[in-house]
Amino acid sequence: MYETRQKILSWEVLDSWIAYWRFLEHKIVFTNGCFDILHLGHVSYLEEAARLGDVLIVGLNSDESVRRLKGSQRPLLPQEARARILAALEFVDAVVIFEEDTPLRLIEKIAPDILVKGGDYTPDTVVGASFVQSLGGEVVILPLIEGYSTTQLLRKACGN
Repeated sequence: MYETRQKILSWEVLDSWIAYWRFLEHKIVFTNGCFDILHLGHVSYLEEAARLGDVLIVGLNSDESVRRLKGSQRPLLPQEARARILAALEFVDAVVIFEEDTPLRLIEKIAPDILVKGGDYTPDTVVGASFVQSLGGEVVILPLIEGYSTTQLLRKACGN
């Protein structure tokens, strides 16, 4: 695509890119998360997700969404920083910030061919799975890399 900032898409601009990628018959892969401290587990997971299709879109929880999900001490990095870090990964094609606690509305907007989550989920616990499957898409669960979770890394850094 283009420079890092151009890969961070507003919801309005996203529509144009989705239409373009669909016109090119690209297989669209979607995943989401807080990505508060990007670590090896995230990078490996996102790289593997990107291999499943032609375009990888990452839904990123907004700061307020992260606070509601993870507590008042999170996120450590603001959403703009987290979005730029994700967009800097060459295998991430787009990053879209969402305000809700779940990415369901964003998933319905994108209608990805493949919805990806990590191994701490099962297909029946993935938000948007039934929607994607109803369109003929698939849900893929990728294994996690042991010892790499943001919460575990924060506990270790704090001596807990």
